[in-house]
Amino acid sequence: ASERERRASYKTDLRACGKRHTRIAKMTKSGEAVTREYTINLHKRLHGITFKKRAKRAIKEIRSFAQKEMKTSDVRLDVKLNRAVWSNGVKNVPRRLRIQIQRRRNDDEDATEQMYSYVTAVDGVAVGQPTVVVE
Repeated sequence: ASERERRASYKTDLRACGKRHTRIAKMTKSGEAVTREYTINLHKRLHGITFKKRAKRAIKEIRSFAQKEMKTSDVRLDVKLNRAVWSNGVKNVPRRLRIQIQRRRNDDEDATEQMYSYVTAVDGVAVGQPTVVVE
């Protein structure tokens, strides 16, 4: 594979490290199974949303975040994640959530995509934790 194809197949992102942004190459292709832990800031994603629609919108925002990060359109949410979002009611959604996203291989014969994402909530502090590749 040429240098250009190799660069296109790997994902690079900007991560805040102290005062400067550093470009970090994640050496996983978008077709491989991988597990990562993220802290998602729901507060900025729900700014200006009507109180009675906040928890439902938070679920949609988590789903779109997982689609963007894992590059899969099929996103499945765990019951534990749903309980964490709805824990304080419809209005008082947690400001930040620590979530784990797994990109898994799809075993269904009639599946349109070969990979899907599975999102679950992680216990612990959500502030100040970087994105971590698990395993």
